[in-house]
Amino acid sequence: MTQINFRIEEDIKENAEKALKDMGLTMSSAITMFLVKVGREKRIPFEITADPFYSESNIRYLEKIAADIKNGKATFSEHALIDGED
Repeated sequence: MTQINFRIEEDIKENAEKALKDMGLTMSSAITMFLVKVGREKRIPFEITADPFYSESNIRYLEKIAADIKNGKATFSEHALIDGED
């Protein structure tokens, strides 16, 4: 195992950490993924975007719904399907 040190603007680091957290990744794991891919493909490899489904606020919301269902507090009703095409 080796260690890499580098300098980066604080706001860039903070923004990246927030986005990576939403993806369920640490800075170290994301950089490792990137470097493994670069080594294999010999190119800048891929784009990763944050999926709002995995955001902290949505996870808390889903956990609350699951707890309500488990505790018999959830209410269900029919609704029209939402078409994602606008």
